[in-house]
Amino acid sequence: MLLSALFWFPFLVPLNHALEFQYHNTAQVERYLYEISKNYSSITHLHSIGRSVEGRELWVLILGQHPREHRVGIPEFKYVGNMHGNEVVGRVLLLQLIDYLTHNYMSDPFVTKLMNATRIHILPSMNPDGFESSGRDCMYSPGRLNKNGVDLNRNFPDAFLSDFEQVREKEVDSVIKWLKTEMFVLSANLHGGAVVASYPYDNSNGGSELQGDSSITPDNDVFVHLAKTYSVNHASMQKANKCYDSKDFTDGITNGYSWYPLEGGMQDYNYVWAQCLELTLELSCCKFPPESDLPGLWDANKPALLAYMQQVHLGIKGQVLDLNGTPVQNASVEVQGRRNLCPFKTNQNGEYYRLLLPGNYTITVRYPGYEPLTETVSVPYGPDGFTALTHNFQFQKSTSTTFFVATEPTCPSPEVSNRENHSAALLSSTIITLTALTIHTLLLC
Repeated sequence: MLLSALFWFPFLVPLNHALEFQYHNTAQVERYLYEISKNYSSITHLHSIGRSVEGRELWVLILGQHPREHRVGIPEFKYVGNMHGNEVVGRVLLLQLIDYLTHNYMSDPFVTKLMNATRIHILPSMNPDGFESSGRDCMYSPGRLNKNGVDLNRNFPDAFLSDFEQVREKEVDSVIKWLKTEMFVLSANLHGGAVVASYPYDNSNGGSELQGDSSITPDNDVFVHLAKTYSVNHASMQKANKCYDSKDFTDGITNGYSWYPLEGGMQDYNYVWAQCLELTLELSCCKFPPESDLPGLWDANKPALLAYMQQVHLGIKGQVLDLNGTPVQNASVEVQGRRNLCPFKTNQNGEYYRLLLPGNYTITVRYPGYEPLTETVSVPYGPDGFTALTHNFQFQKSTSTTFFVATEPTCPSPEVSNRENHSAALLSSTIITLTALTIHTLLLC
């Protein structure tokens, strides 16, 4: 869908007024994003990361002091909404968040500091086809799945399964490619049907990650902190007020696997393959609440949405340099005691980002042709100052006889399917999986 076509649709509301609390259709959302990008061109950049099955653009608005390009030392953050088309609160809240950030930049000190120190990416709707097919029932509207009848939050490569040849839906394919273009540090995807902050892992194969009824990542302490950051800053999430059909969640948070095992989830994919820590935020008991509830939902979530973004400045960041001070790409940056399935590696600028709670950490940097470099670093709490600790590593010795030997577990590298044909035959395995699920599980995120 071309941006020029958007001029045929009436604009939602003048940009000098607050965005209306209502459910805007895809055309209206596109028009709004276009107007925002035009009127706030110095701090926003609008682009599409791909298209849905029915050809709708997956628009991402980037906000920040330098929205059009990554700058060294500025972390990348993202929010993704409306992955399930009939879970609509996240879609509304992200549009409200865009409105709030753009209107308050340079007038609100917190917003200004956040946007100057962070590059923020917002995808209001990952499943616009599902949204357009949704009804307005609280829980039982159609539209959860994409046009091909596939649950997008079951379609990502799974670290605990051998499913890398599975056909990826166009929306999933687009997100996977997007993750390869940016070095995202922190993320959340917004859902509905419960009120809780869920963190990885969502799945397990019964290995060492399985501890009791939870599937625990090497960064579990950070994930718990991130989840509590959202729940505590939310108006009621931390009180563990359960919805009519959900369990009690202590402090308003849960390990994903402990809640219910989920194969092919997006938050696990972000963490394992994109070295981006992501939460799943369940924001309302009703998946499609009445519009009269939307102002209250925004008030309940606004402080949490802002506080969570601020956590992208947790831990340590910096560059890995060679003997001559040149940035080194693909160097592994390993924190002692955190054996990640896929090693965290530097980008083309030699940058690394590691979200860590305050404390002392021993960090080892490795790259072929250089002797491993190990240093112990004291990490303070960075979010209050909108910056993680900056610490660069520079290799001191090279060697032509000692080669780097990876000590991390084998890291799968799934290929992204570019196949356009999504026939019923191609979806048979998905249909079988969905049939096996209980009705209650189908209603969950």
